[in-house]
Amino acid sequence: MARKRFDTGLPADAFIAGVDEAGRGPLAGPVVVAAVILDPARHIRGLNDSKQLSEAQRELLEPRIREHALAFSVIEVGVNDIDRLNIFQATMYGMAAALAALPLQPHLALIDGNRLPKQALRCPAHAIVGGDASEPAISAASILAKVARDRLMVALDALHPGYGFARHKGYPTPEHLESLARIGPCAHHRRSFAPVRALLEPGLF
Repeated sequence: MARKRFDTGLPADAFIAGVDEAGRGPLAGPVVVAAVILDPARHIRGLNDSKQLSEAQRELLEPRIREHALAFSVIEVGVNDIDRLNIFQATMYGMAAALAALPLQPHLALIDGNRLPKQALRCPAHAIVGGDASEPAISAASILAKVARDRLMVALDALHPGYGFARHKGYPTPEHLESLARIGPCAHHRRSFAPVRALLEPGLF
């Protein structure tokens, strides 16, 4: 059963930006945030929370979103900023930055989750729990962020072989934890996350 969409109270042709992230839970790699303004006249079938879609479905939808959206932006927040700010604040920073990077001025932003960034946003915003499954613009942002991040982790796997980044995308799977303990952290591991921090020598973090 489809979830009820948020009533913006705005005209149908208003620019509504959906914002979502990928990569809050991994031990390695950036958190990636996307913002998307969909074109009401160009419906994209199959949009959903990226976690509910297969990799093949995401790869099929990603170019359609880029082609049909009125505007989009994709922002990476790297491990240094994650360790400096903490993952929550880094994600909030990325959401504000993704909105700021849109080439069109949105009338409203719909942000997945239950919190809004404290940074000044370029437009009014609402946080929507489960918005990635109910709001097409947030679903589109979820897909762009997930695909971009997965591709980045595949590239990091080639640079740092042995961790299995291409398979687990940095998440704390048994394979990742075993390789992390055996090899030690690389430059793209998040030092502030407990499984990584536990392996560092005192005084290095």
